[in-house]
Amino acid sequence: MALYAVGDLQGCLDPLKQLLDRVRFDPARDRLWLVGDLVNRGPDSLGCLRFVQSLGEAAVTVLGNHDLHLLAIHAGLHKPRRRDTVQPILDSPDREALMDWLRRQPVLHHDALAGWTMVHAGLPPQWDLATALACADELHRVLRGPDYRTLLQRMYGDQPDRWDPALSGWSRLRFITNCFTRLRYCTRDGTLDMDHKGAPGTQPSGLLPWFQVPGRASADLKLVVGHWSTIGCRYEQQVLTLDTGCVWGGRMTLARLDTPTPDIVQQACRAHRTPSPII
Repeated sequence: MALYAVGDLQGCLDPLKQLLDRVRFDPARDRLWLVGDLVNRGPDSLGCLRFVQSLGEAAVTVLGNHDLHLLAIHAGLHKPRRRDTVQPILDSPDREALMDWLRRQPVLHHDALAGWTMVHAGLPPQWDLATALACADELHRVLRGPDYRTLLQRMYGDQPDRWDPALSGWSRLRFITNCFTRLRYCTRDGTLDMDHKGAPGTQPSGLLPWFQVPGRASADLKLVVGHWSTIGCRYEQQVLTLDTGCVWGGRMTLARLDTPTPDIVQQACRAHRTPSPII
């Protein structure tokens, strides 16, 4: 059995299929992890959802910010933005089944046997694995429960911006959601910064990529993440970043994880969107 992880699809199904063909992926034998943001801005978000769902137990996906945004639109809590490409999903006859499947996906997947943990964006430096698992479970229970619409309505916003175990209610869940699905930079004391989206080296003074904060409590974990297209593919401090900007005309990146070091395969992609300050 081979274990693969792939970066953000964002509605780009053809490059994914090309990569899987190149490595001769067999869903009866192999496993595929997807780092979230299955949908939006690319040409075939509906096809991406249907394809990943069709893989059944051969695939594991975590939720990204675009996936949660789609759920909020479907729930009638937000209108599609100008650059969104999710209308075919909303118009599809199987939209209810797809949305029910999507909101039951995790925000964190940990496989002790494989030795890898997957989230879409990152972990704040104060969280070790136990804390991250507990926070993910809190979010899962609400997202999969009767109050999920309230969560989708209240998740937008940048505050609170620093972890405190005493956080409670929707503020606590908003912080947890932001860490798993939006995090890029923070300060040395773990205060989140949701404004800067550029590559490391372009950030204002005092900010660090979340995985470079000294004393990070999750430093012992091997983590695979997406979300950050301007950082590209790198393996640094046991963090593997896989979003290489396929939807922007970059590449889609597939990594084999059950090897001594990640084995990388990339597929060139046709641009479907022009980069903007919001990525």
